[in-house]
Amino acid sequence: MAARLAVMLDRGMSAAAFSPDTERLLDQAAAFCERRSLRLTDQRRQVLGLILDNPRPSGAYDLLDRLREVGRPAAPPTVYRALEFLTAQGLVHRIERLSAFVGCSHMLDDAAHDAAGTGTGTGTGTGTGHAHHGLHATQFLICTACRRVVEMADSRIRVAIDAAASAEGFKPMAATVEVEGICADCAADAASAQSLAGVS
Repeated sequence: MAARLAVMLDRGMSAAAFSPDTERLLDQAAAFCERRSLRLTDQRRQVLGLILDNPRPSGAYDLLDRLREVGRPAAPPTVYRALEFLTAQGLVHRIERLSAFVGCSHMLDDAAHDAAGTGTGTGTGTGTGHAHHGLHATQFLICTACRRVVEMADSRIRVAIDAAASAEGFKPMAATVEVEGICADCAADAASAQSLAGVS
């Protein structure tokens, strides 16, 4: 562990800190920012990496604790500024019900396609599945049992919001839908526990 931490510090938050999949996404995010004349600084990269590596949403103070654990202590304003930047670029989403953040898989996938010249984005920096006819509509399924969050970009929900707003003479530009419930894994665990209780 000490050797791994030394490598992380020596490389300045390098590949040793995160899983290969997360490092790939971080490289895509860096290229995404560079194409927009922006910088994914070491601090921003570290915060984004911690969010992407976490299977559950990360709160600001969770991120501060984890930065300390890897020998990169930061003041709360520094982390909040990084989160503000990442959110503004669409690289992370804030889950309001949890006051926590998740990485935007759709944005990062689109960034890779754009870099390869195969993207279908609109050129607005919001990526496919995020910008359709001006409306940015993202949906989240939040499991109240395990706190995992699944991001969706279902066009049918976007169309329904667009139509309902238009009927009121309202032009929507952004919409976030947060749905609380129980995920399939937790539902299966609960059903299994009930079955075992019935047997006993």
